[in-house]
Amino acid sequence: MNPSVQWMTLLYMMLAGTAMGFTYDSYRVLSLRLHFPRWLSGALDFLYWVWAALLTFRMLYAGNQGQLRFYVFVGLFLGVWFYFLLFSVTVRRFVVMLIQSVQYMLRLLWKVTGVLIGMPLLWLWRLLGGVLRLLWRILLFVLKLLLRLTKPIWWFPAKWFSPYWAKLAHSAWVSKVKAGMSRLRKR
Repeated sequence: MNPSVQWMTLLYMMLAGTAMGFTYDSYRVLSLRLHFPRWLSGALDFLYWVWAALLTFRMLYAGNQGQLRFYVFVGLFLGVWFYFLLFSVTVRRFVVMLIQSVQYMLRLLWKVTGVLIGMPLLWLWRLLGGVLRLLWRILLFVLKLLLRLTKPIWWFPAKWFSPYWAKLAHSAWVSKVKAGMSRLRKR
């Protein structure tokens, strides 16, 4: 294997180490800010290491057709070390700023949605309630009016038959039926 391939592989491994450090920092900040459940943190850790392994072997395959040498590990270590030495603080601040920006945009979107959709729905709900109350009051008014207009039709016959209803209610056979019904209810 010639030295140019070895240097290219070392450079690829340094890039892979830098990418691993960047991803790890981003994941760490996200997990601290978003408070993932424990089971999800374990699953995300596993996914990170699967991604890191796939990235490393893909870069290794691109550099020297997958030959594992000592300088591969040196390149990974140097890439991670350079990343944490030079870029870690900046990336963490950037990720925090990105999270805050996304949260701000989501809050803004929620407020805009509330104004554009929620308020018209609330107005429609109030309008519907007002219309239903108005219709109910109109219906009650019409029914009361009908009751007053038809009072002579039903009031006089009821007044004429009321003495007969009183005699019928106090008759012997109605009393027996009432007593039988009350005995049946007591059982």
